[in-house]
Amino acid sequence: MGVAERAWALVRAGHPGPSLAISALIAVLAAQAAPHGAGPVALVVPAVVAGQFSIGWSNDFFDAGRDATAGRGDKPVVTGGVSRRAAGVAGVAALAASLVLGLAIGAVAGLVNAVMMAAGWAYNAGLKSTLASGLTYMLGFGLIPAFAASTLPGHPAPRALVTAAAAVLGLGAHFANVIHDLDGDRLAGVRGLPQRVAARFGPGAVRLTALVLLLAASALLALSAAGPHRWVSLAGLGVAVVAATAGAASPGRLPFLAAIIIGAIDVALFVFGGVILV
Repeated sequence: MGVAERAWALVRAGHPGPSLAISALIAVLAAQAAPHGAGPVALVVPAVVAGQFSIGWSNDFFDAGRDATAGRGDKPVVTGGVSRRAAGVAGVAALAASLVLGLAIGAVAGLVNAVMMAAGWAYNAGLKSTLASGLTYMLGFGLIPAFAASTLPGHPAPRALVTAAAAVLGLGAHFANVIHDLDGDRLAGVRGLPQRVAARFGPGAVRLTALVLLLAASALLALSAAGPHRWVSLAGLGVAVVAATAGAASPGRLPFLAAIIIGAIDVALFVFGGVILV
């Protein structure tokens, strides 16, 4: 395997899809809220990209054994595209870069970013197999508005409704993310909150919980919206209701697809729905 192939395998081990999506959301929130020319928004992008990739790499580092047991052919560490050690080294290096860049933005931003990173790493390091798994997602996502607001002059706190929407979105994403991994998680001994819900009430309860939580996030975002773009939030909420209803009443992959659609709507509402951050 050539250098370019190994480099691409390392990038894939960092979970580039969700890493870049979350990074883009934080950067756009910070840019939208900042007065013209104010705030070190330019530092936000490398700080959050490095942080999110560090969480992705730590996930593949800590889960190498479980992923191999589950036969995860989509994981570069499992297929040999990149070594477990390389993923671990990349994760630590990216974490250090994120923490330094966060402090360069400001003390408050640095602290909020450090807590977000701690939540992600703690989940990967073992809390994913405990009831606290949901709390790590709520903390990691719930602090996104606070991190964006911390880049503004005076470091204002985000509105409570916006923080609640982000936290609920995170918990809904946690439930949606494990829908297709429940069997593998059971074999690997992963006993997080969604897995325990599935063990007690069945897999259908996990799908329904994901839909309800993501829909609740849509409603909170609609309540947080103001100004001429509020109609976007109301329209998004309407589409989310339709998707949740269809998903709850459908078998197979449709509930998961409905959860993905609602999650995408929620992210779009943060950016285009007239949500007032502070």
